[in-house]
Amino acid sequence: MIRRAKISEIPDILTITQACGKKMQENGIYQWNEHYPSAAAFIKDIEREELFVIEENKTIQGTIVISTLMDEEYKPIQWLTANGNSTYIHRLSVHPDLQGKGLAQEMMGFAENYSRKNNFASVRLDTFSQNKRNQRFYEQRGYQKLGDIYFPKQSRHPFHCYELVL
Repeated sequence: MIRRAKISEIPDILTITQACGKKMQENGIYQWNEHYPSAAAFIKDIEREELFVIEENKTIQGTIVISTLMDEEYKPIQWLTANGNSTYIHRLSVHPDLQGKGLAQEMMGFAENYSRKNNFASVRLDTFSQNKRNQRFYEQRGYQKLGDIYFPKQSRHPFHCYELVL
């Protein structure tokens, strides 16, 4: 089941994202670190009603943020659709013990359907340039790579921006 997250679940959510960060680092992908993702970011996501969790048997398995807020870093990108009518995906995570079971696909399907039902023109996101698995994941879903942005607190490497026109 996918539903909105609760403030009381932030410790469980951080456990998942920290496990994901550790797993990525073990694979040479230095995307998530002590700065990101943070409890403060998740609190803001919950306040904006944009953080969702996937759970089974009352156990949170992963997270996804479906936001309408365009980050400053995204402004230089030449998007396929006009600004102001898109959703933005952030902090997609599935606990490493549960990866490969289709949970990320399920959450992305939820986000894309949510965006369609609410008449958004597109779904936008970024993924780390060093994370080839994520790039393939989004490209197989029909997302188009458009340009690069940088998050210096996370990495010196760029993040690729993608968009799916609905």
